Amino acid sequence: MATSPALLFPSTSSSASPSSARVEAVVLFNVCDSYVRRPDQADRVIGTLLGSLLPDGTVHVRNSYVVPHSESADQVAIDIEYHHNMYASHQKVNPKEVIVGWFSTGFGVSGGSTLIHEFYSREVQNPIHLTVDTGFTRGEASIKAYISSNLSLGDRHLAAQFQEIPLDLKMIEAEKAGFEILKSTMVEKLPNDLEGMESSMEKLYILIDEIYKYVDDVVEGRVAPDNIIGRFISDSVASMPKLTPATFDKLFNDKIQDNLALVYLSSITRTQISIAEKLNTAAQVL
Repeated sequence: MATSPALLFPSTSSSASPSSARVEAVVLFNVCDSYVRRPDQADRVIGTLLGSLLPDGTVHVRNSYVVPHSESADQVAIDIEYHHNMYASHQKVNPKEVIVGWFSTGFGVSGGSTLIHEFYSREVQNPIHLTVDTGFTRGEASIKAYISSNLSLGDRHLAAQFQEIPLDLKMIEAEKAGFEILKSTMVEKLPNDLEGMESSMEKLYILIDEIYKYVDDVVEGRVAPDNIIGRFISDSVASMPKLTPATFDKLFNDKIQDNLALVYLSSITRTQISIAEKLNTAAQVL
């Protein structure tokens, strides 16, 4: 594997190995986007993970960038200069985000992963390895995090062993909706606004039915009451505005009309830009 003059990077860990990993949703979307944009001859993409090490030993991954590479059965070549330039650029924007590991697409750990992990071990102590199965090998996008330890016999290094560590995906509600669509199955197209709303309403009805069933079971004595769940349900109900059906219908319809007006204006703008481009092209030809 190619080498370059040594650069000093801030250390993100001590000698102890990370105990778990926490990954922001934007990192997963970056990985999927880089896989879609990969060169035709590339089987997978790899890249650098940026974040920090929390006091409890959890690696918090907040950002990432892809690193060009090529690999064969027995060797791996990484564009180290590109990697260093990208890291230097990220440091100028957010110095607190340092190298914590690397990612790759594909299911599990492959043969070339050992060589790549060895490179990142020189960049930072105890890097983690994040894998995202963009090929849906088992019907969904499997996401796993690993750490590596050396297997030795006396003074002789035999191999590197990858050990899976707990992984927590940190997402807000809007990010969860998109991730559920991406991870569960391969779809022909992303749902439009109406289809997305219909799917969300169906899930909401299911959740409301589950709450009704739980409350009925508590009232009938079939389930022991839980004060935490009860307070959560009470706070959720209290947070809903008290509107009459007529007022709600008016607000809902007004919102739909506003959205339709925006769509119409956007369509007119795109048409006008397209006509202007064609007129400009025709004028240059003449």
